[in-house]
Amino acid sequence: MMRQLQPWHENLAKRQVKAPKIYFRDSGLLHQLLTINDMHSLLGHPKLGASWEGFALEQTIQILKPGEVYYWATHGGAELDLLFFRNGKRYGMEYKFNEAPKITKSMHIAIKDLGLTHLWVIYPGEHAYPVEENISVLPLQDIADIWL
Repeated sequence: MMRQLQPWHENLAKRQVKAPKIYFRDSGLLHQLLTINDMHSLLGHPKLGASWEGFALEQTIQILKPGEVYYWATHGGAELDLLFFRNGKRYGMEYKFNEAPKITKSMHIAIKDLGLTHLWVIYPGEHAYPVEENISVLPLQDIADIWL
């Protein structure tokens, strides 16, 4: 029913958040608790972004089955929604409910500080496209294509 995502922390020159994040695995249950009864109410709700993040994160974990998963955050405000490992390399994901997601300073900090091989920005749109050498925007519906 709930997912407790543990923080990733290592010896960096930054103070890192060490408390777990809690997500509802079932976004329908979250919406019921928030009395969100239809799409119109959801789209106008202040928790829309958090709902999308939890839903997309859960879909990612179910589809990619990355094994150990973490989030990363610093007390200075940098964060990464999902950190996972594959074949000894580090990868990251950010979830944005936006048709034109923006690349943030926080993403660049995560790539540099964590040594990410690639970072995907997952959004509800329809088109995948590269933004920079190691940052791509990817529709949630295409998440399984990452390792093809």
